[in-house]
Amino acid sequence: MTVVYVVLVFYMLRGWMQIPYFKPQQTTVHTPISVLIAARNEEDNIARTLNCIVNQDFPKELLQIIVMDDHSTDNTAAIVASYASRGVTLLQLNEGDKLNSYKKLAISRAIAQASGEIIVTTDADCRMGTNWLRTVVSYFEETEAYMVSSPVAYSEEKSYFERLQTLEFLYLIGLGAAGIGNKNPTTCNGANLAYRRDLFYEMGGFNGIDNLASGDDELFLHKVAEKYAEKIGFCKSKDAIVYTDAKATLSGFISQRRRWASKSTKYRDKRVVWLGVSIWLFNLSLIAGLMQFIIDLPNVNVLFLVAFVMKVLAELAFIYPLCGLVNRHPLLVNLFPLSFIHAVYLVYIGVAGNVGKYDWKGRRVN
Repeated sequence: MTVVYVVLVFYMLRGWMQIPYFKPQQTTVHTPISVLIAARNEEDNIARTLNCIVNQDFPKELLQIIVMDDHSTDNTAAIVASYASRGVTLLQLNEGDKLNSYKKLAISRAIAQASGEIIVTTDADCRMGTNWLRTVVSYFEETEAYMVSSPVAYSEEKSYFERLQTLEFLYLIGLGAAGIGNKNPTTCNGANLAYRRDLFYEMGGFNGIDNLASGDDELFLHKVAEKYAEKIGFCKSKDAIVYTDAKATLSGFISQRRRWASKSTKYRDKRVVWLGVSIWLFNLSLIAGLMQFIIDLPNVNVLFLVAFVMKVLAELAFIYPLCGLVNRHPLLVNLFPLSFIHAVYLVYIGVAGNVGKYDWKGRRVN
């Protein structure tokens, strides 16, 4: 299992290395876009995000900003409404809308009102540099891509727990980019995702995946990849990075990752499902080896030590360039302890994410 895992990690590294760093060759952009945010109870974050977007170095006549309020019970809607004079449109879901996938409904309704040729989605708790939109749209125009995933990273950590999350999250973003680089897209993040509006309707929108609370990004990516894998790109650029926050508490982290894992067995490409199962089994075997190592500590288990060292070295090779993209190489000192923690967390989340319901922003969903 260890050899298979190491080979897989280096295959992912190959995918990452095949994606060139993007630097726009043109000085102007010409394509109208619509930036969409589905927000629920984000009064503490939404103003900062909207400030980042309205202050983009991007032609105002080509930029439409739509925020869909998802039944917020705080001041989110009022804050968004205060940005109307700066070009922000507020839409709201109806009180009668009762379903499991509110975010997909919010995005679908926002797209129905969108005028841009390119839809750009992000979240209500994100931050971006002023060249974010110009870089992403330039990538579309220069590569003629249909769908573009771009980097997301955690920043402004307040604890060691949050720094560990930052390193682990970079690994996830790298896996998504590597899959695109290998022409086998598997994952992306809706906090920094863009696609052509016509493509959304050609794919039937979220039809067929609208029964799941999560998956407005990955499951839609899989629909597009079935027909247009060659037209999906990853914008590897520092200017294209969207920053967000790690979870402050363990319960918040577990809830988030259960939500992400809940769609893992619903992937249309079953090769991705089996890949996930294989990684889960590898980590389960690693935990078993760790337990045996602890029990028989006087008789050092050489095979376990070799397996663990191979795992850490392979992950170091993969995550080193990712840390370079976001200027976070000092985080690598946490890789050794994270490798132990990550194995336990993956085994737990792999089960918990596909069993029962979980809480998300005051809702009980599955």
